[in-house]
Amino acid sequence: MSPTTPRVLVCIATYKERENLEPLVREILSVAPQVDILVTDDNSPDGTGQIADRLAQEDPRVHVNHRAGKLGLGTAILAGLRYAMEHGYDRVVSMDADYSHHPRYLPAVIAGLDKHDVMIGSRYIPGGGVANWPLSRQMMSAAINAYVRLLMRLPARDTSGGFRGYSVAFLRRVNFKNLISRGYSFQQEVLLRCRLAGARIGETPILFEDRRFGTTKVNPWEMIRSIWAITRIGVASLFGNVPR
Repeated sequence: MSPTTPRVLVCIATYKERENLEPLVREILSVAPQVDILVTDDNSPDGTGQIADRLAQEDPRVHVNHRAGKLGLGTAILAGLRYAMEHGYDRVVSMDADYSHHPRYLPAVIAGLDKHDVMIGSRYIPGGGVANWPLSRQMMSAAINAYVRLLMRLPARDTSGGFRGYSVAFLRRVNFKNLISRGYSFQQEVLLRCRLAGARIGETPILFEDRRFGTTKVNPWEMIRSIWAITRIGVASLFGNVPR
């Protein structure tokens, strides 16, 4: 790696992803061999953390952060962003551990950070999409994204997607204190705080696919909590009460 090549960290939050983790890590390193990977595991009972440790022993590009329990997706992503800031990385990318975010899109997300502070792997711009979703799920996702764009005035079509890259230098300007979100609404709250800090936000198309193995962690109660958090954050932003 030359002195001018940006250091890139790919963050993966895991909980019970034993079947997905190893092939995902190997494919990430195949399509983007210049990156490092941080696996943040929330004490998965199925041995995901042990698989991550073995991968780290085999390849110095892989790092593992073990947490004591299931502390929420938002806090896991935030831990990854802070790790990137503390360890001298130039760019950081978050992605799901279940193969819904395919590694083949990583180069485009990383390259987009040449001109943007935040780069989103987007389902909702031309060329993007979702695979094998029922109409009800498509309508719900579209409605939530429209609601968030209106309420938070976000200049992005896909505000809830977790396939996202950030400039680490820009992240140092973002206020992460007193975050309301711990779960899935974390993506919208962080995007809002990036907008308030003056982010140049870009999007690149991806095809979102359902997980390969295991079961989804989303449940109706988590969805209700996330929508309530989005409403609280959006209303607060309208009155200038979200920290810049």
